[in-house]
Amino acid sequence: MLEQWLLLAHVVGATVLFGTGAGIAFFMVMAHRTRDPILIAHVAGTVVVADTIFTATAAIFQPVTGYLLARSIGWQLSEGWIALSLLLYIVTGLFWLPVVWIQIRLRDLARAAAASTSALPSAYFSLYRIWFAFGFPAFFAVVGILWLMLTKPAISLF
Repeated sequence: MLEQWLLLAHVVGATVLFGTGAGIAFFMVMAHRTRDPILIAHVAGTVVVADTIFTATAAIFQPVTGYLLARSIGWQLSEGWIALSLLLYIVTGLFWLPVVWIQIRLRDLARAAAASTSALPSAYFSLYRIWFAFGFPAFFAVVGILWLMLTKPAISLF
């Protein structure tokens, strides 16, 4: 019974990570396309809150539920698909952590432009390009993790 609850918690966490990430990306891109500092400031503010509440919480609980689930089932963390999932999780984090800082900075730059009724500064566009580029490796790493979790392929890494 515990195993079923751990599995449910782990799947819900994975769904939240994937869904929130995709949703945040969509809304940030759509807001950015308007070039409207007021709209971007509002959306980016919401994105920062959503990332804090949903993504960060799920990111913390995923390794916990994954570890407990693996122990409950009897899987070793050194099994190829698990080890590769953990590696991809680290890759995701390496791209996500800077994105969090960038989203806060984009929000602040848009708020400043909105308050002064000026156009978005060039720093905003430079950071946005980095934010956009960092989304791709993180997204594909999460897709890879989901695939590994669902298929559990026999992979010999060690």
